[in-house]
Amino acid sequence: MSERRAEAYWQAVALSVDIGKRPKRILFDGEPVVLFRSAQGIAALFDRCPHRLVELSTGKIVRGEIECPYHGWRYDGDGRCTAIPGHVGAVPHYRVRRFAALERDGVVFISSGTPRAEPYLHCMQGKDIIMRRVRSSTQSTVIDAAENILDATHTHFTHKGLLRGLTAKRHLVRVEVTGGEGWVEASYTGEDHQQGLISRLLEGERARTIGRFRHPGIAELEYWGKEGLVLATTFHLRQADERTVEGVGWLIGRRQGLLGELKALAFKPLFTIALHQDRRVLKSASDNARLPPQALPVIGPLDFLRRDIASIMEGRMPAAASEPRVHQIEL
Repeated sequence: MSERRAEAYWQAVALSVDIGKRPKRILFDGEPVVLFRSAQGIAALFDRCPHRLVELSTGKIVRGEIECPYHGWRYDGDGRCTAIPGHVGAVPHYRVRRFAALERDGVVFISSGTPRAEPYLHCMQGKDIIMRRVRSSTQSTVIDAAENILDATHTHFTHKGLLRGLTAKRHLVRVEVTGGEGWVEASYTGEDHQQGLISRLLEGERARTIGRFRHPGIAELEYWGKEGLVLATTFHLRQADERTVEGVGWLIGRRQGLLGELKALAFKPLFTIALHQDRRVLKSASDNARLPPQALPVIGPLDFLRRDIASIMEGRMPAAASEPRVHQIEL
């Protein structure tokens, strides 16, 4: 295991607007976690009262502390038991396991360790942008969901009319695959326009497209015009349980006055349609793969990033870091 892999890291788990007056339960690497707003800010605790193992998330928030619905034991944002109703004397030193938690840019991040750096947000941090935040839940695995986001070739079929045109016409496209410690990307050039509805409404002439994967499960797409980055999506994916991938993401565009605002109004609903289309095909693949006999998916000649993504998720350097690759395909 590499040094990078052993380090603690942040993972996006919810939108800030989802954490209100009531606690919220999530699954984090298969473990139940309760999120709530404590007196010190956002808090994340193991979602199990140590007394009778009841879900704390079914309780309520009392003056910035979470109260178990069974016997009323209360815990602060650090997981320390502060009250046992009916008990006389000092409160015994009971604790619930705490996860590091913080909010950045309208998203809640947690970690099972203590990361040294701030969480990575999206590919247009610090720029003058318009953005919308989204959440998703998909029956799949992180590697399949990430590859689906970054896979250009399925869009002719899964997203026909939305991301691609209705005709069979294709363009000869050059693909350059590069990578480094914890990342890999494919840069596509040669397709000046896409004929799908999203491209027609929101883009214009295209100079290149970039699909990138970052550790631990971040998939992002960048659409570049002649004057720079036009549109982008960054999705933080995590394996909530064996069959479910949860995602939190940003849909991003350049600020262009009223025109930019109008485009932003269209971006989220159109992207939501694309998410639903991907969710449906990923669920179909997941259900079908569970039927006997068991089989591993074939890695085809156009699956440029699959092996590199697997290497990054396993804590290894992607092959593209030392051996950049160039391909030609028809899109």
